[in-house]
Amino acid sequence: MGSTGHDANSFLNNVHSADTGNIVYALIGGAWFNLANLLLVAAIDMAGLAVAFPISIGIALVVGVVLSYVQQPRGNLLLLALGVTCALLAVILDGKAYGNLPVSRRTISKKSVITCVVSGVLMGLWAPFLTHSMTRGNALGPYSAVVFLTLGALLSCFIWNVYFMKRPLVGESVSFSGFFRGPTSGHVLGLLGGCIWGTGTVFNMVAASYTGVAISYAIGQSAPMVAALWGVLAWKEFDGSGPRAKMYLALMFVFYALAILLVARANG
Repeated sequence: MGSTGHDANSFLNNVHSADTGNIVYALIGGAWFNLANLLLVAAIDMAGLAVAFPISIGIALVVGVVLSYVQQPRGNLLLLALGVTCALLAVILDGKAYGNLPVSRRTISKKSVITCVVSGVLMGLWAPFLTHSMTRGNALGPYSAVVFLTLGALLSCFIWNVYFMKRPLVGESVSFSGFFRGPTSGHVLGLLGGCIWGTGTVFNMVAASYTGVAISYAIGQSAPMVAALWGVLAWKEFDGSGPRAKMYLALMFVFYALAILLVARANG
C-alpha cells in the first residue's frame, strides 16, 4: 500500500526524502508500543479481556489524544475533551462492574491493576512519536510511518521480549526453544492477529493524514468495546454477575460509544 503512485508521496520517494529524525521518532514509537502491548497481554492473562482492555486502552486514549493534540491541534477542542471525559467514565464504570461481581469471581490483584495502568500510559505514548514523525519538517507519510513503527516494534523484541522471558509477570520463565515447541495453530493465530492489527493501523494512519493523529487515534481506540464484548460473550467473564454489575457494564459500552461519537464529531 502506498507504492502505486510516482509522486513525492509514494512510499519509496517519501522514505528517501524524510528527515532521519522523523524515522527515529517512528522507530521509538514502535518500541514503546511493543512494550505497552506486552504488558497489556500480561494484564489480560491476569484480569481478563473485559477488564484489562478497557482500563488499559481507556487510559491510552486519554494520554495519546491529549499529547497528540498538543503537537497537532486539529479539530474541535470542546468535543474532543468531552469524548476523552466519556472514555474516562467508561474506564471507571468498567471497574465498578468488576467490583460488583461475586467475591468468588474476583481474581484481579493489585499487580494486575498496576500492569493495566502502566500499559495504558505507555500505549498512549507511541501516538505522539508518530505525530512528530508525520508533522515535522520532511515528514513521513502514513504508509512509511507504519513501516518504521512496526520495524521499531520488531527490533525492540530483542530487548523487551528477552527481559520478560527471563522475568515474566505471569507464569514461569521460558526459553527460545519453547517457541518451536508451540502448536502450529498458535503460530498461525499469532500471525493472523498481527496481520489484522497491521492492516487496521495502516488505515488508522491514513485517516490521521486527513483528520490529525489525535482524532484518528481516538476513534481507533474503540477496540475496548470489541475486546469487552469478546470477554463478556465469548469467554463469559461476567457470567453469574448481578444486575448492578450488568448495569455498569452496559453503561461502560454506552460511554465508550459516546466517546468515539464525540471525537468523530470533533473532526467536523
